[in-house]
Amino acid sequence: MALQLGQAVSDGIGRILTKTGGILLAGLLAIQLVTQAAVNTAVIGYLPPEVAGRFGESAGLVLPLPAEAGIALLAATLLASSVYFVVLSRALARPARDLASFPAELLTRRVGRATLSMVVGGFAVSIAVTFGFAALFVPGIFLAASFLFFTFAVGVEDEGTIGALKRSWALARGNRLRLALLVVLSGGIGGTVGAVGTVLDLAGLALASEIAVSVVTSVLFTVLYGVIAAAYLQLRDETSGGSGGAVTADPIDGSSTPEL
Repeated sequence: MALQLGQAVSDGIGRILTKTGGILLAGLLAIQLVTQAAVNTAVIGYLPPEVAGRFGESAGLVLPLPAEAGIALLAATLLASSVYFVVLSRALARPARDLASFPAELLTRRVGRATLSMVVGGFAVSIAVTFGFAALFVPGIFLAASFLFFTFAVGVEDEGTIGALKRSWALARGNRLRLALLVVLSGGIGGTVGAVGTVLDLAGLALASEIAVSVVTSVLFTVLYGVIAAAYLQLRDETSGGSGGAVTADPIDGSSTPEL
């Protein structure tokens, strides 16, 4: 059965409008803000004092730390983001009735192995997709669509790096054109976020720009991940012999979604 993209969108939005969605949104926002502050801190720390003073006035989020501490914080944040996506995949792929809770098991179950697979596989996918876009653009979209479920194969199905890549490729088979729409949507989100930041930067509001960009990015991408989770559930249940995502993926009725 082909992916029902409309159902995935409605189901994915419903999954985000829950306690689980609220927690994931807050986590992504925190990662975005800390990452930006770490980058700014590291850059300013390595600039000559006279240049750092001028740049610091328009840098936005900067911490009163040396450059080395900024780099260490950035490395820690990147590692935390890998853990975050393991948790995100597990949290959003649960049945709808469970999304009002956020058990510790989401973070504790084999998180070390999953995080390592996420780091290695994420790097490999990023390199492959980047070269694909640099080649003829279309190969980049094809590869991004093919590996769209890598995170869920690692976090939910406990696959290793190679197994998760193969599993994502298999799940995407026959639905890459529909999944490509989600990849294009991701690019559109990036463009929207960039436009927001540019407008505020031109107005001389560097700090407001970085905060606004982080908020908009977190909201839009959290919704996108919810849609990807819903699409994953549809295709997973289909390939495992279920009767299709409409039944086994336990889609959410937005009208009955609990408030955050």
